Amino acid sequence: MKVTTDACLFGAWVAEEINNEELKINNCLDIGTGTGLLALMFAQKNPEMKIDAIEIDKDAAEQAKINAGSSPWKEHINIIQADVKGFSLEKEFDLIISNPPFYENEIRSATNSKNVAHHSENLTVKELLLIIKNNLSKTGSFFLLLPYKRNEEIKKNFKDQELSISKILFVRQSVKHDYFRIFIKGSLDAEEKETGFDELSIWDDKQQYTNEFVSLLEDYYLHL
Repeated sequence: MKVTTDACLFGAWVAEEINNEELKINNCLDIGTGTGLLALMFAQKNPEMKIDAIEIDKDAAEQAKINAGSSPWKEHINIIQADVKGFSLEKEFDLIISNPPFYENEIRSATNSKNVAHHSENLTVKELLLIIKNNLSKTGSFFLLLPYKRNEEIKKNFKDQELSISKILFVRQSVKHDYFRIFIKGSLDAEEKETGFDELSIWDDKQQYTNEFVSLLEDYYLHL
């Protein structure tokens, strides 16, 4: 699977949130790691964190193993090739992150691996939230990258699972575009009512990266 700009931005935003709030995180679960992008970004900022990264697609998981094994953090990243819905995780996590399949009931690709990665018949948002609820520690946090157009449906799923949203970042491709992604921070604390909102544009009106984007990604991009 290709590395996308929004996934890189999500990884950098989550790492920034963790560091800014000084969250105590010993272990992390990355659901649908693909080729390991998010796991590697978190390991770069938190080199002592233990990360279990699970991926259903065999080829993507093999590439993730190669990528993690070639990094300075190979001892701290465990790549698991499995369907998270049928895999016993056997522990609670301080942090759960996911860039899950986006689409339901939409046009599908002729390539099965792309369908698994992009379409949520294999892992719906409802199923993902239940997995998070069952495997997150009581004081833990979770972060999700989701499509903006499913915003209202997603909020309903959170309410149904009695999960709390503490922060939402609305993301635009440029200052001239509407929102296309939402980044969500949540917890198991159903009593937490206040949600912080913010927004970020990747490009400015001159098709240059915005200062906010550069600030988040400059530690990860070679030329920025």
